[in-house]
Amino acid sequence: MTHAPAPPQDSGIRDNRSRGAVGEFLRSQVRAGAELSFVSAYFTIYAYHALHGTLDQIAHLRFLFGEPRFVRTVDSSHDQGKAFTIGEEGLHLTTLLSQRPVARACAAWIAQKVEIRSVKQAGLLHGKLYHVNNAGIEEAILGSSNFTVRGLGLAPVGNNIELNLVVDSARDRRDLKAWFDELWNSPDLVTDVRDEVLQHLRQLYANHAPQLVYYKTLFHLFERYLDEQRRSDLLDLGTQIIDTEIWRALYEFQKDGVKGAINKILRHNGCIIADSVGLGKTFEALAVIKYFELRNDKVLVLCPKKLRENWTIYEARNNSPLNPFLRDRFSYTVLSHTDLSREEGFAGEINLATLNWGNYDLVVIDESHNFRNNVRSRRDAEGNLVRRSRYERLMEDIVKSGVKTKVLLLSATPVNNDLRDLRNQIAFLTSGEDAAFKESLGVESVEQTLNVAQRMFSEWSKHAGERRTTDLLERLSSGFFTLLDELTIARSRGHIKRYYGATIEALGGFPERERPRTIYPAIDSAGLFMSYDKLNDEISNYRLSLFNPTRYVKPEFREKYEQAGRRDQKTRYFNQGLREQSLIGMMKVNFLKRLESSVASFAVTLQRTVAKIQALETQITEFRTRHQAEIEVEPPSLDSIDPEDEELRDLLLIGRRLKFELAHLDVDAWLRDLQSDKRQLHSLYLAAKDVDAARDAKLALLKELIAAKARTPTTDKLDRPNRKVLVFTAFADTATYLYAQIAPWARQELGLHVALVTGTGAN
Repeated sequence: MTHAPAPPQDSGIRDNRSRGAVGEFLRSQVRAGAELSFVSAYFTIYAYHALHGTLDQIAHLRFLFGEPRFVRTVDSSHDQGKAFTIGEEGLHLTTLLSQRPVARACAAWIAQKVEIRSVKQAGLLHGKLYHVNNAGIEEAILGSSNFTVRGLGLAPVGNNIELNLVVDSARDRRDLKAWFDELWNSPDLVTDVRDEVLQHLRQLYANHAPQLVYYKTLFHLFERYLDEQRRSDLLDLGTQIIDTEIWRALYEFQKDGVKGAINKILRHNGCIIADSVGLGKTFEALAVIKYFELRNDKVLVLCPKKLRENWTIYEARNNSPLNPFLRDRFSYTVLSHTDLSREEGFAGEINLATLNWGNYDLVVIDESHNFRNNVRSRRDAEGNLVRRSRYERLMEDIVKSGVKTKVLLLSATPVNNDLRDLRNQIAFLTSGEDAAFKESLGVESVEQTLNVAQRMFSEWSKHAGERRTTDLLERLSSGFFTLLDELTIARSRGHIKRYYGATIEALGGFPERERPRTIYPAIDSAGLFMSYDKLNDEISNYRLSLFNPTRYVKPEFREKYEQAGRRDQKTRYFNQGLREQSLIGMMKVNFLKRLESSVASFAVTLQRTVAKIQALETQITEFRTRHQAEIEVEPPSLDSIDPEDEELRDLLLIGRRLKFELAHLDVDAWLRDLQSDKRQLHSLYLAAKDVDAARDAKLALLKELIAAKARTPTTDKLDRPNRKVLVFTAFADTATYLYAQIAPWARQELGLHVALVTGTGAN
């Protein structure tokens, strides 16, 4: 054991560092037969143990507790009050394992040589005093050190930095003794607690039956959980939540997940539900939402645009016959992730310009992994602030602004690349405060805890041939597991089958998943339509001048439009020219994405683009005929191109206020390029349109797959035949086309009901 070095000869300070420790002062000054008088807010058995060679020889000790909470801290939620903290945090396991003999020895010492009293009023006495009387020769030290191992400077490492001063005046030592005697003998101020301390010590070294130890361990493990559930009324069968339709619709494992989520939200301001796909995170979230709505809390749901109808269908104001929870009258607000990028406009019936973003008590973030990157705003060349990222908008305007906002995150994959993904999502729970869990969980820094865990994982993953999970678990800190346990609910199908076997058995078990298959069918069964590679080459060469008006601005007007762009906050991320080039690139990719979905969707997109070109040609022709300088054109709008593509939608939002006067453009050159684009796109449209249902190779293969599925019984234990087919598509155009071609055929030929789900809803 290492101790603080000896103090300098001319210093009376004892700080547990370079100027010596209080514990060494006591060892050097206490003699056999000494009379001691101590004042401290703490008394621990390990401090006694560290000094037992010195303290066992004394004649008598009067110990005065400076804080009454260590006498009897009554907890109203328990029948028996807690008394005395006489253990010590931060000690090695080997020391803690010796608690019983240490407690027994300390109790025997107290019974023979110690009196213990405590002040009655909290906050009345703050000073710490150690007075020694060796047969009339007095010594004393006064300061901040409590009677603990770290307070006395006797721990091997990690001692407290204290400030104590050796009292070298005989007059002051006598006066301190008189001051102590006055307190000790004042029944109005202090009370005797020696018997209570001994009773507590006896509990530490008593031989308890194994069954009692087991039950007591269980109680302490789940004490906080049960107490939180009692406070949140979740154990009260009269609570309103259990009378709701959503609660009745939940399975047992989902109800337990909801209880856990509510407790975590109440305790830590948030929770991450990361159950595996298919376990019903949406229904669990709806139950959590209803719990808080019953408390009159305002709730906001943020989801990807393609999942919007998954949430709006349950809103009471929609009065949808498809809503199974209409009686629950859900009143939450639904916005898309992309709405965070908008300052105005409407999201359904919601006017974003007048929305009070900071007025929500709970925000539910579906697919929260979309916010795993803490993207920061950028500045343009002139140092002006760029449009805020969605992450910043969510953090600043919703989580931090207005009322105290609780957060529920939903994601099957909260971590994608590394643990920084998790850190950025946890930041919503803590309002960005890195030390938010220092007091409640003992986690000094969320960022540091996750960084260390990431480093341990990275080092472990390098040893590919000799990796063992147990090795990784041993390397990870307890703080990391504390964070995961306290903030997340993450259950797999295996977990549910193991612990909720009866529920799953009644449902017929989980369906067995087949391995995904990737199929590369041809586009045209007749072989007349060009290949993907050739089509990609052709589209890459298109000018798509419809999306590039800046290219045709006359030299004398370019500065005007550059300044207009700088005045528009939304265009600072790109200048207008770069924005248009990005838009052209994304449109070319969008054509191929549409073709990958279905040749019918590809044809519809080409037709829309050609129609937009024709409308612009009409505007230019009118201008050239009438020479009307006031005619203006503006960049393509959301509803004219592709509102289903979120990236494209975001780009179209930028610079949407910027308009071009045709008098400022070289309309002759623009018109020539537009006509060239129209001829190319129209020719491609006619070729795609000729690939009808009879020639659609993808459609034919899809029908074969559906027929094979229909003839194969389900894999559950009930061995039922398939009667429903659910087809997911990326775009509504494809869903409309497939539904028209497949639904009648499936009903007539196979007796199946077909549903197609897209990014914007279902048919």
